[in-house]
Amino acid sequence: MPIEFKLPREIEKQLQSVKVVAENVMRPESRYFDEHEHERPVNFIHMMWPQMKEMERANLEAALRRDRRLRENGGGGVAVAEEKQTKQRLGNMTLVHMIEMLSWGDAGIYLCIPASALAGAAIQAVGTPEQKERFLRRFTEGEPKWGAMAMTEPQAGSDTSNIQTTATYDPETNEWVLNGQKIFCTSGKLAYEESDGIIVVWATVDKSAGRAGMKPFVVEAGTPGLTIVKEEKKLGIRASDTVSFVLEDCRIPGDNILGDPEVKKKTDKGFKGAMRTFDATRPIVAASAIGVGRAAFEFARDTLAKQGVRMEYNKPRWKLSSVQADLLEMEAQLRVAWLLTLKATALLDAGAENKLAASMAKVKAGKVVTWVTQKAVELLGPLGYSTATLAEKWMRDAKINDIYEGTGQINTLIVARTILGYTRRELK
Repeated sequence: MPIEFKLPREIEKQLQSVKVVAENVMRPESRYFDEHEHERPVNFIHMMWPQMKEMERANLEAALRRDRRLRENGGGGVAVAEEKQTKQRLGNMTLVHMIEMLSWGDAGIYLCIPASALAGAAIQAVGTPEQKERFLRRFTEGEPKWGAMAMTEPQAGSDTSNIQTTATYDPETNEWVLNGQKIFCTSGKLAYEESDGIIVVWATVDKSAGRAGMKPFVVEAGTPGLTIVKEEKKLGIRASDTVSFVLEDCRIPGDNILGDPEVKKKTDKGFKGAMRTFDATRPIVAASAIGVGRAAFEFARDTLAKQGVRMEYNKPRWKLSSVQADLLEMEAQLRVAWLLTLKATALLDAGAENKLAASMAKVKAGKVVTWVTQKAVELLGPLGYSTATLAEKWMRDAKINDIYEGTGQINTLIVARTILGYTRRELK
């Protein structure tokens, strides 16, 4: 794979329009929605929906096209390989550039963007062609819609094998019956109550099977038996819709399960297949983190420059002031994280294995954005701590990037296991 740092024209063109939104729509409303947590950024949502519909349509048609070619070739990978050779795929690369810019505008508002999101990624990873058409076509038409994923429970955060939500099959009605509780579900209310969206709910069909018994199920908007019980009040990304809900005899069609419904106790292959969702979304979280970090860095750099403290690239480190050295390190660390993110994304677009690169990008970006935003507040002194600027908000928005989509510790374990060749049991 050749190394190319020049931005493709199609990405550059889209990025220009996204920058206008970030600068003129998101940034001016950033403080307002931070202080009015459960209000919706309606202007932003309707401004982004036409573009997101086109992206969703392109992704869906590409997925269905690959599925058809695989069927025509008896399930082999020849057709996919030929498609890759005829045209470079830039869907995910375009997305991470967009998200970095939108998060520079405001990370919380960006998370309100109407899209299939994590739900769509799960369906794309293990869904059948029929499921992709049935669940994802809605995101290409009509009014704004949201997708969400519900995995976290009060007793099951990083330890996904401890999920207690159950799914019981009812053969008389050909339905799955879901019971349990989910917390910290991003866009849960938007998906279930405020649009014709979907939530991918993780539940176990056999507790004795551990991870092998865990399966993802699609719950469509308005399905009886799901009740939203809490809207979270958060440290940061306050514009984001984050909810808890309970499932009480929530019945869904039998073919709303994603992947193989059979429990194979000697393997968790099905679970691992569905977890490929995160190989696709971790670079997205990393890009969002870098956008927040860049916002804080640029503000600190420009504010200090007005006071006569300017970055100097042509001097050795030992000739710089401590503040100048900090600014250089902030920029360098952001660039390192960005390059790791681009690598993970390029592998994804190429159809190559990106598990290691995705986790490395997520770990690095989470650490970097936490450090950079804290350093920005520190360098700006009272101005950084005051709500007169957005510096303190960026510091609050930053931390979530080190937590969701797999904590920094969990992704560090993934990196270590992958490099060393250890299993989950061998290295905990």
